[in-house]
Amino acid sequence: MQIAKDKVVAIDYTLKDDEGSVLDTSEGKQPLTYLHGANNIIPGLERALEGKGAGEEVSVRVEPGEAYGERRDELMQQVPRDMFQGVDELQVGMQFQASGQDGQGTVVTVTAIEGEQVTVDANHPMAGVALNFDVTVREVRDATSEEVEHGHAH
Repeated sequence: MQIAKDKVVAIDYTLKDDEGSVLDTSEGKQPLTYLHGANNIIPGLERALEGKGAGEEVSVRVEPGEAYGERRDELMQQVPRDMFQGVDELQVGMQFQASGQDGQGTVVTVTAIEGEQVTVDANHPMAGVALNFDVTVREVRDATSEEVEHGHAH
């Protein structure tokens, strides 16, 4: 069976940046299982897996535009430190849930603290980064009607 829309796919993967540093891996864990064609994984990787079958290996470089997007400067902003009420020790690298201008929740990362001004970044941590995947397809099966309806593998 080949990977196509509405197939449930299980993969083992290792994700590296261009310097060869491992950013994420399923090694030592359960395979990543997803519903193909339901936007459950980044578009560039999904496209590279299309048509593959169990046992096949794929190595693919996914550019930022097909992954988490380019970094956008307008997603960085300075906010007053008092917006972090209840946080005793605010530190660079901390992440918080925030409401965007559209009311949608988004994760922001503290990138700098200067006196009473805190710089937060709403870009995805991997925005602007080319991603290098080594993938082994472990299983491909038909999705159930419930999985298709819910938009994810169960």
